[in-house]
This record gives sequence, C-alpha cells and structure tokens, in this order.
Amino acid sequence: MKLYRIGELAKAAGVSERTIDYYTKLGLIKPETRTDKNYRLYSHETLNRLERINQWKQEKYTLEEIRARLEQLNDIDEAQVTEKLTSLELHLQQLEREVKELEPLISQMKPGQANKAYMHLMPQSLACIEALRLLLNNGPFT
Repeated sequence: MKLYRIGELAKAAGVSERTIDYYTKLGLIKPETRTDKNYRLYSHETLNRLERINQWKQEKYTLEEIRARLEQLNDIDEAQVTEKLTSLELHLQQLEREVKELEPLISQMKPGQANKAYMHLMPQSLACIEALRLLLNNGPFT
C-alpha cells in the first residue's frame, strides 16, 4: 500500500500542505500511521477522500456539511448499498421500457423535431443521464 507524506499528498490532491493540516485538525482526514521521526503518512484512500472533499467544496458545501456527508459514508453498510443498487436497477429497468416505447416514435420524427424534443430536457436530466451512463460503463460493475 502506497503511503503519502504530507507534501506528496498535497501535490497529488492539488491542495496546500496547510489545507492538509487543517483538514487533519478538523478530523476530515486522518493519517494512516506515523514514521519513526513522527511524520504523518496518509493512504491512497485519504487521497480519494480529499478529492471528494474538493468536489463538494466546488459544489459550495460548507465544511460542516462535508463532515456530515463523510460521516454518512462511514455509516453505510453492505446491506444499504445492495438495497440502493436493487432500487436503482428497478428504476433503470422502468426507464429502459419507457425508452423502448419512445424509440419508434423518435425514429418517425424529422431530425429537427427530435432535436427540438431533446432541447426540452432539463440540464439536471441530461446530467443524470450522463452520470448513469458513466456509472454503467465505467463503474465498479464492469
């Protein structure tokens, strides 16, 4: 397992060493271990956690909201994940049926009409469709 010293972790995560210190003091991240000279060493999992924190900060979450979200992630168990994935699978099956019902209608439309129909989709819907596509094509299930 690769362990990062604070400078290496800061560089890999694209944050300052002060940010690493601050997040460590806040309890958002914690070192995996310490060296004989008392240097903190962080795991790759901590790097992933920092990337998640940075993403949430860009989405304008406060550090307190981020702490709450991280705690929720720590509390998730396998049964909850399985339940959520099963629910998502049922929703995807329903969406697939609805798309199959739409395919003949869309194929009969003129290109301009189809584009106009797509333009009425909300940006959040398009983002959701893209997220699902990425999850299905690049997620842990492939």
